[in-house]
Parts: sequence; structure tokens; C-alpha cells
Amino acid sequence: MGLLSNRVERSEIRPGDHIYTWRAVYAYSHHGIYVGGSKVVHFTRKKETESSDSSDSASSLISEIPSECQTFPDCGFQLPNSGVVLTCLDCFLRNGSLYCFEYGVPSAVFLAKLRGGTCTIAESDPPEVVVHRAMYLLQNGFGNYDMFEKNCEDFALYCKTGLLPVEEPGIGTSGQASSAIGVPLAALLSTPFKLLAAGPLGMATVTAGMYCAGRYITDIGVRKDVAKVEVEKLSSHPGFHLIEDEGSVNKPSEKPKTLLPMKRKRER
Repeated sequence: MGLLSNRVERSEIRPGDHIYTWRAVYAYSHHGIYVGGSKVVHFTRKKETESSDSSDSASSLISEIPSECQTFPDCGFQLPNSGVVLTCLDCFLRNGSLYCFEYGVPSAVFLAKLRGGTCTIAESDPPEVVVHRAMYLLQNGFGNYDMFEKNCEDFALYCKTGLLPVEEPGIGTSGQASSAIGVPLAALLSTPFKLLAAGPLGMATVTAGMYCAGRYITDIGVRKDVAKVEVEKLSSHPGFHLIEDEGSVNKPSEKPKTLLPMKRKRER
């Protein structure tokens, strides 16, 4: 259990684990659910959004769909109009290090972490339930991607806990997003207290305290505005809808795609 994050080896992860890797020199992390067989289910922008916004720098940063995989021919499986994608572990990591998100951590440990998006006070559901949610969402979608309201970490947190805000959120359950908002907010809210602080050290202490408090009260394990939502009933939850709800029901002649098992290419 590291102070910044929890780095692990590939041999240590198990199906149902919430894993992540850092991107852009630790600027942000990308999250997913390991489902076994060197495969990861994760959440990114939809194919249509990615292609239409290819000139947008934010879209290119967030895109997590591999162009071509040399190991698994079915890597990158993704249904149309869905942001949930299945890739191999190599393509998910992109040569980055592997980290495991921690669940059920004590409050003291949570507050000691310097970065959000690495752990939560909430408890995880059993691995088989986690994998079921991830695979169900791969076939049915998870709604529209949003950096602050519904991102890859929100997806992984839901798969692990089944918890969602009871109303359509202004900010999701992601600790990473909370941290991004919390740093400037802590600086702003702590300004009056800085006037009473003695010197730079006191000012820094006040700001750090406000930042940690903000992270704590927005953690999914502490929030009172979240509830368990069954994955099969997710389409009726505010802000979510299944793929067929977006118009595929109007195309009865098209057969739904089925998930193909990943097979390694034979080494020559």
C-alpha cells in the first residue's frame, strides 16, 4: 500500500480487480476492470464522438481504443454507440505501470493519500458480481462519457460497488475528478483562514486540510446521496440508458453483435 498509489505486478491481479495506470506523466489515470484472461473492460468516449472530435485535444487524450493489437485479434471490441470497450492488458497499460485500486481502506489511510482516484472507503462486492457488471455493460453500454460526471473511474467504481448517486449528479463518484476540482476549491475556501495563519507553512497546512476534507466528503463510501442500483435496471436510472434505447430498437433487421472470445495469435 503506497502513499501515492498501489503498484502491483501482473501476477498479483485477479478477475474483478479495479486496476488503473497513469497517463501523460502522472497527469491523470485510466481505470478499468480486469476480467481475467489478460482482458480489461473499461470506459472511454464513444466511437462516433471520438471520430467527430478528433481535432479536439481533450478527446485525443481520453481516447483509449487501440488502433491495432499484435497479441489479441479481438482486442478493442466495442459495440456501436457505446463507450465501453474490451482490450487486452497490454493495450490498456500502453507500456505504463500497473496499479490496483484499493477498497475498504480506513479513513486515516484515505486521508493520507496525496492523490485522489487511488482508493475508497467503500467496500467492494464479490469478484463474480464485479465481472458480471462489467461484461453486462460491455454489451449494453454505460451512457455518455463525461470527464467530471461519468468517466472511466466512475465506471470501475460502479462495477465494484453497484453504487450511484440517487439523482443525476453534477459531479460523479470519481475521486480523480473530485481532486481536480478540490485543489482550486480548497485554495479559494481557505483564503479567509490564511489571513489567520502564521507564514507560508500555516497557509499551506490550511489549504491541505481543506483539500483532504473535500476529498473525504465526496468519497463514494461516505456520501449519503448514493444507493445500490442493479445493473439490469441501470437504464431507468437518471443519466443512463442502454444502447437499444438510443435507436437500435428501430432497426429490427440488424442482428446484434456478439462478443467473441479473445485468442492469441500463433507465434511463428
